[in-house]
Amino acid sequence: MYNILNFTLEELQDWMKENKESAFRAKQVFSWIYKDVWNFDDMKNIPGALKEKLKENFIIDIPKIVEVYESNVDDTKKLLLSMQDNNLIECVLMKYKHGNSICVSTQVGCRMGCKFCASTIGGRIRDLSSGEILAQIMVAQKYLGERISNVVLMGSGEPLDNFDNVIKFLKLVNAEYGLNIGQRHITLSTCGIVPKIIELADLNLSITLAISLHAFSDEKRRVIMPIANKYTIAEILDACKYYMNKTGRRITYEYSLVSGVNDSKEDARSLSKLLKDMNGHVNLIPVNEIKENTLKRPSKKNILEFEEILKDNGIDADIVNRVEEARPNILDAIRNKQVDIVINTPTKGNDSTRDGFKIRRTATEFSTEVMTSLDTLKALVEVKKKEIKDAGLEVYNIAE
Repeated sequence: MYNILNFTLEELQDWMKENKESAFRAKQVFSWIYKDVWNFDDMKNIPGALKEKLKENFIIDIPKIVEVYESNVDDTKKLLLSMQDNNLIECVLMKYKHGNSICVSTQVGCRMGCKFCASTIGGRIRDLSSGEILAQIMVAQKYLGERISNVVLMGSGEPLDNFDNVIKFLKLVNAEYGLNIGQRHITLSTCGIVPKIIELADLNLSITLAISLHAFSDEKRRVIMPIANKYTIAEILDACKYYMNKTGRRITYEYSLVSGVNDSKEDARSLSKLLKDMNGHVNLIPVNEIKENTLKRPSKKNILEFEEILKDNGIDADIVNRVEEARPNILDAIRNKQVDIVINTPTKGNDSTRDGFKIRRTATEFSTEVMTSLDTLKALVEVKKKEIKDAGLEVYNIAE
């Protein structure tokens, strides 16, 4: 079975011709899918025989929203999504005056190991396909009931570590027959995989490239970003110059401010010197504190002073507030000695039925799952709670 969301229009047209169907049917099918009709049987102008062929060969792989967490400050919403294989990812919806934006994941987990990032704690489980990245926008847009016009690839995973699927996603999301989101409305964030930055530059796309820099020196960067052991800042900035020369696009530099690590006045002055001739924009991001490490957010005074020093030295900079949430981080449920119980309700149509509970043990055992029927696992929860607790694990209900 193929995920039809991984197909371009041309690929689906080829499939139609190979299966003795008219090529124009491909555009009809996609027209329904991108109008949020995710059941082949509901596509009214598709012949019955073709519907059967489609059901035999394809799924419309839309993730299920397990939980929604809302900011206590603004309209930002974080969605916990369950994939076809029951892995969990996040996407974040942000509402602005200029339109709705979404931050999407490109991998289940991440292997880059950045100390300030929660998604890397359990390592990389697998890459997301182009269609799975696309589907995050589709399900979020339907949930929101409004068009999403801006996309940031800055969720779980390193986009350039999933290069081929991400590049195909960029083609799919930009397609006129689909979501038709312009490349200039898309930002790709990377920790700095130099060969892939060069490869991306050679494609001459119109997207915005964002570099997760977070330090002015290799020595400081290695403390919080293992990728710094492979690529130096000088190599990354050379790749950025190449990217700018090839695409004509300005680059954004992300700088997570960590108290006592990279937030001093000297850090600000040194960063100003480093980026003086790069014609970029700096996003200052006060670090989000997570329980798995000791990294702390700087004081408001330090944050403002850091920004002021950059601006005084001619660096275009803004403070990006990662909103403190009213509820705990939604991936807390899959970390650190917890047994997670998710009730996945059956879905209708061509999306495969996902009923029953799922048990995950710890982040490091992320891919070890025990699937069983709803009734059986309900009994397990009721009868076996004592054994679970005796094993030093916690029962945690994510969703019902």
